[in-house]
Amino acid sequence: MSFSGASERSIPATKIEITVSCRNLLDLDTFSKSDPMVVLYTQSRASQEWREFGRTEVIDNTLNPDFVRKFVLDYFFEEKQNLRFDVYNVDSKTNISKPDFLGQAFLALGEVIGGQGSRVERPLTGVPGKKCGTILLTAEELSNCRDIATMQLCANKLDKKDFFGKSDPFLVFYRSNEDGTTVKIDVYDWDRDGSHDFIGEFTTSYRELSKAQNQFTVYEVLNPRKKCKKKKYVNSGTVTLLSFSVDSEFTFVDYIKGGTQLNFTVAIDFTASNGNPLQPTSLHYMSPYQLSAYAMALKAVGEIIQDYDSDKLFPAYGFGAKLPPEGRISHQFPLNNNDEDPNCAGIEGVLESYFQSLRTVQLYGPTYFAPVINQVARAAAKISDGSQYYVLLIITDGVISDMTQTKEAIVSASSLPMSIIIVGVGPAMFEAMEELDGDDVRVSSRGRYAERDIVQFVPFRDYVDRSGNQVLSMARLAKDVLAEIPEQLLSYMRTRDIQPRPPPPATTSPTPAPEHP
Repeated sequence: MSFSGASERSIPATKIEITVSCRNLLDLDTFSKSDPMVVLYTQSRASQEWREFGRTEVIDNTLNPDFVRKFVLDYFFEEKQNLRFDVYNVDSKTNISKPDFLGQAFLALGEVIGGQGSRVERPLTGVPGKKCGTILLTAEELSNCRDIATMQLCANKLDKKDFFGKSDPFLVFYRSNEDGTTVKIDVYDWDRDGSHDFIGEFTTSYRELSKAQNQFTVYEVLNPRKKCKKKKYVNSGTVTLLSFSVDSEFTFVDYIKGGTQLNFTVAIDFTASNGNPLQPTSLHYMSPYQLSAYAMALKAVGEIIQDYDSDKLFPAYGFGAKLPPEGRISHQFPLNNNDEDPNCAGIEGVLESYFQSLRTVQLYGPTYFAPVINQVARAAAKISDGSQYYVLLIITDGVISDMTQTKEAIVSASSLPMSIIIVGVGPAMFEAMEELDGDDVRVSSRGRYAERDIVQFVPFRDYVDRSGNQVLSMARLAKDVLAEIPEQLLSYMRTRDIQPRPPPPATTSPTPAPEHP
C-alpha cells in the first residue's frame, strides 16, 4: 500500500509591513532639533474620506528619524489603496497641533510595492515656502512558511479492520507544537459511513522527514490501547517514507520586489456601432461633466497597473476606424498618431491621445481583436526571463468579427508572459466574449488548447454605481478585472520554473526600459 501527496495550499490575506524613515526634516524647535512622528491615513474607497490608521513612535531631537514602529496593511493588487503620511513635530505626545506640521506625502500602496526593491522616496510638501525633506518607505511582505512539502509513503502489514476484505488506509497529519518540529501521524481504515477505524499512530519531526531525501525511513505504527492490553503486542504495521522534497512557493509580491515589471497596453474600439462621438447617446461622447464608459474603464485599470511600471509609458491603440487623410481602415493604429513610438506618458497621456483620436478619425468597422493581440504577443515573446509581464486591456462595445483568428491569437499568447482583459461597454449582448474567458472551458483553436487561462472578460454595466458615483464604479470594475492578474503571472512563472530575482540594493540603477509593443 502506498500513499503520496502534498501539503494543502492555502493563500492567506497578503499583509504588507511598511517601514518609515525621514530625511532632512524641518527644524521647528528653538534649542534642539524636531521631535518627529509620522501618522498614516488611509482613504475610504466609497466616501473618499481619510481615516487615521496608525502612528509611529516619537523620536526626540532628530531631523533624520528611522522609526521602529511599523504599519501592517492588508494588500490587494486589484484596488487603488491611497495612503497619506503626515509628519509632525511633537512636544507633547498627546497633542498634535497645526503649527507642528512638518509636511506630508500622498501615494498608493502599489507605488511602494512596485518601487525598485519595494522602496520609494517621496518629497514632503505642505509647508509654503519651505523644503520639508523626504519620506522613505519600504514594503515587506509578511507571510507564514511558504514551503510546500511533497512526500511518498508506503505501508506494510497494517492491522486488518474490514471483516470481508483488507483495510483501506489513509493518514492524518498533525502538528504537535507551535514551531512545527514534531509531527504526529494517525493511520485509519476508511469506512463509507464515516466511522473510520483507528489503526495506530507514530510521531516524527521535520528533520527526520527531510532525511528521506537520501534514505528510506521506517516508522512503527502503534495502537496505545492494544499495547496496554496485549503483552506480546509489537505494532500494528509499519509506514515507510520513500521520498520527501520541499519547494518554496513564491508570491506575486516576491516577483514585483525582484524587479518584474507590468507593461500595460490599451486597445480601444473605434467602430461605428459606438455612435457619433459628438452626440450624447454615443458611448464615446466626451461630456464636460463626466467620463465615458471607455474612459472610466481605461482609468480604472490603468491607474492601478501603472504603479508596477517604472517608465510609465503605455502603448495605446485603436481599432476599427478610417484614418485621415486617405480613409484607410485600420485595426491597430496608435492613438498618438506616431507609428514609430505609440507610447503615451502615463494614463493621462493615454486619455489625451484617445480624446484627440476621437476628433480626427472616422468610426467605422469591423471589430477585430487579433491584430492588437498579436502585436502585444510579439513584444512579450522577446522577453521570457520573468523580468516583464504584459497586460493588454481591450475595451469594446460589440460583437467580435474575427473570432477564429482571435482564438488562435489567444492560444498562441497563452504560452507567453501575457494577460488579456476585455471590458464590454454599452447594452450589447456579449456571449461570444464569455467564450474567450477560459474560466469554465479552456480556449482552443484547431485542436490546440490554451496553455493557461489568460483572458478575463466583464461587462462594465455590471459595475456601474446606481447613484452615479463614478469613482465607486471604477473601483468595482478594477477589483474584478484585475483580481486574476497576480495568479496568471504566477502560473506563467511556475510553468517556466522562473524564480524571483533578489531585490536590488537601494543604490542600483533603474530597471532598463522594457520592450514595448
